[in-house]
Amino acid sequence: MALLPIIMPQLGESIAEATIVRISFALADQIDADTEIFEVETNKAVMGVTAACAGKLQELTAVVGESYPVGATLGYLEISEEDADRLGIHDAPKPVAEKPKKNSSEKKSFPEKTKVEPTLRGLPVPAHAGGASFLSPRMKARMTELGLHSADLAGVAGSGANGRVTIEDLEQFLEDLERNEITPASSMRVAVADAMRRSWTRPLATVVLPIALDALLAHRKQQTPKAGPALYVLRALAVALAENSAVAGRLVGARIIHPRSIDIGFAVEAADGVLVPVIRNADQFRLAELVERYNRLVELARARRLAASDTGGSIATITNYGVFGLTMATPIPLPEQSLLLGMGVGQTVPSWDPATKTFVPITEAQFTLSFDHRVLDGGAAGRLLLRVKELLGAPEQL
Repeated sequence: MALLPIIMPQLGESIAEATIVRISFALADQIDADTEIFEVETNKAVMGVTAACAGKLQELTAVVGESYPVGATLGYLEISEEDADRLGIHDAPKPVAEKPKKNSSEKKSFPEKTKVEPTLRGLPVPAHAGGASFLSPRMKARMTELGLHSADLAGVAGSGANGRVTIEDLEQFLEDLERNEITPASSMRVAVADAMRRSWTRPLATVVLPIALDALLAHRKQQTPKAGPALYVLRALAVALAENSAVAGRLVGARIIHPRSIDIGFAVEAADGVLVPVIRNADQFRLAELVERYNRLVELARARRLAASDTGGSIATITNYGVFGLTMATPIPLPEQSLLLGMGVGQTVPSWDPATKTFVPITEAQFTLSFDHRVLDGGAAGRLLLRVKELLGAPEQL
């Protein structure tokens, strides 16, 4: 007599593992060929694992409720020599049995893992680490229990079919994490991470335009109270969007949802994160009327004392990353927004003056407009940014 391993089959093109739902036989039961031994569940369906030939159920290594990758040994059938010859099994030695799993939070031994070897060396993560693009029901349940998202496993090299991440890889990943210094993330950091994760599910693009700030700076010197450069930009964007609010719409299904009002947010750095207070109906107030409101919201944001009415519901955001000395960046719009206008640090650069036929120094900053590419294309985004440039060149109109 010979032993035939019962292998978790490839149950579909995108299936990396499956969860054991039911075992139809007990040890020592006689099983006919093509009879279902295990009932397994994938993220798509409940399927059966059948016997390749008739035999006696000699050993079970699988446990109900646990997940196993494609290719894992679930048990052994004792089969006849005739069937062994037909299947190409000639006195094959019995592999070391897998240890049954217990509590998912305990350390476990998982033999028969296929090590994923990168084809390129020196990369931050293995070249074949595809991350958790496929999630089995068991994997989803475990990640929900731990509060994890697929993005958290982006650098994990999977041992499942086609390098997919399995539940075993997840548990090993968690064990490895415990060897590092760990500090809890603040609630704000977690909230920012969740917002950026949801934002990144969309196709985002960025256009860039250098804009001269000399007219803005000259106008600002003459004003009391003085508006900050970011408020000039906010007001310019509000005017431009009031002229054509469709570009700030949101795509929901097959419809563009147009904004009801021109409510513009602006990023304020706070302890361990960023807050976005909102100026409502920014197109309906002159620049001088917005200075006091803007300054008050900045102070409330830094103290983390913004009222609920002062946040959320904006159609676009302004961010002045130039205050950090950055010349250009590609910031990400909030999940409920299609636009984010960024401003880099002002720099003195030479500019050709056709009247004098000489180069003259000007103060210029790089402006970036990040946008949801489903809602508008580069041309529309470019025209909006050019309109902002025109308005900043004539700040008395703001």
